Amino acid sequence: MQRISLLNIAHNAIKERVQLNDVVIDATIGNGHDTLFLTQQVGPLGLVFGFDIQQAAIESTIERIKIHSHLDCLRLFHTSHENMAEKIPQQFHGKISAIMFNLGYLPGGDKSMITASHSTLNTLNTACSLISDKGIITVLAYPGHKGGDIETRDIKTWCQQLNKDKFQVNIIASAVANETAPMLFVIRKQTNTN
Repeated sequence: MQRISLLNIAHNAIKERVQLNDVVIDATIGNGHDTLFLTQQVGPLGLVFGFDIQQAAIESTIERIKIHSHLDCLRLFHTSHENMAEKIPQQFHGKISAIMFNLGYLPGGDKSMITASHSTLNTLNTACSLISDKGIITVLAYPGHKGGDIETRDIKTWCQQLNKDKFQVNIIASAVANETAPMLFVIRKQTNTN
């Protein structure tokens, strides 16, 4: 079976919901690839908030954006995504178009510094309250590294418990059912049209 790019699927799902001048969040900026993508979607008059606990991630992301996009729309926080609610200005609560999570560890960085279930689930709860009525959350999880299996399982359980009247969830695996294959969770907020 041909492998699919979960990152491309996440990006395409976000393109469906994000427009120029929107406000979006990269919850785990890593090396800045998703941050760059988000800056290109919202343009210089939009806003991209980004979070990472590693200073190296912040620095490499700034360099990447300087070269390939525009820094005007970028607001990076050297802190855990768990602090999202307090760091995002109140005026944007309930107005975020997209929030991206790319879990695990910083590629090329310290592999002992990983995202963990407890903080990820807390942040996902926060993310649900921050997104707009047509907002989207994408979560790329990696069960193949130490701790990643638990985090992925917990996210799947969390998704299954979401209110189906308010959220539509798609879970996509990158390969044939394999316990270590990355998984993409796409959570779309849906407004009740009744």
